[in-house]
Amino acid sequence: MKTNFHTTLPQSAMKNSSTAHNRMKINSKQDIMTNMKFFPLICIGLALALAAATTAAEPVEPWPTKDQLRSIEQAAYACSRDNSTEACAGVRQLADPLMDHSRLPGLCKDVLWSLMDEARVASTNNFRRKDAITNTARRITRVCAEPVMKKETPKSRQA
Repeated sequence: MKTNFHTTLPQSAMKNSSTAHNRMKINSKQDIMTNMKFFPLICIGLALALAAATTAAEPVEPWPTKDQLRSIEQAAYACSRDNSTEACAGVRQLADPLMDHSRLPGLCKDVLWSLMDEARVASTNNFRRKDAITNTARRITRVCAEPVMKKETPKSRQA
C-alpha cells in the first residue's frame, strides 16, 4: 500500500512542512554564499603560506664584493681607453651575472645595463664615448655596494 506523505497530513501541517523545507533551502543557500565569501581568503592564505615556505628554503645570495665591483670598473676603464673587442667584452661578461642578482636594487641594474650598452667597440674613440663609459663605471661602486646600516647612538641625557 502506497501512501502519499502529503495526503496523510492535514492541510496546516503541509503548509508548515513546505515552509520548513523552503527555510532549509534558504539556509543552505546562505551557508554556501558565506562559504564562498571565505573561499578567496582561504586560497590567499594558502598561497602566502606556500610562498613563505619556499622563500625560507632559498639561500641568501651574498652582495657582490667591493673587489668584484672594482674589477668591473677597471674593465670599463680599459674598454674606454683601448676601444678593443676583448676589453669591452670583458666588461659585459663581468657585469652580466649581476643583472640576475636578486638582492641588487633596480638603480644598480640600470647602471649596469647602461654600462653594458656603452661598452662596445666604436669606430672612433672620442672623448664623449670615453667620458660616458668612465662616468657610468664610477657610479657602480657607489650604487651597487651593500648598504651600510647606521647604528643608532643612544642619546645621552643632558642635565
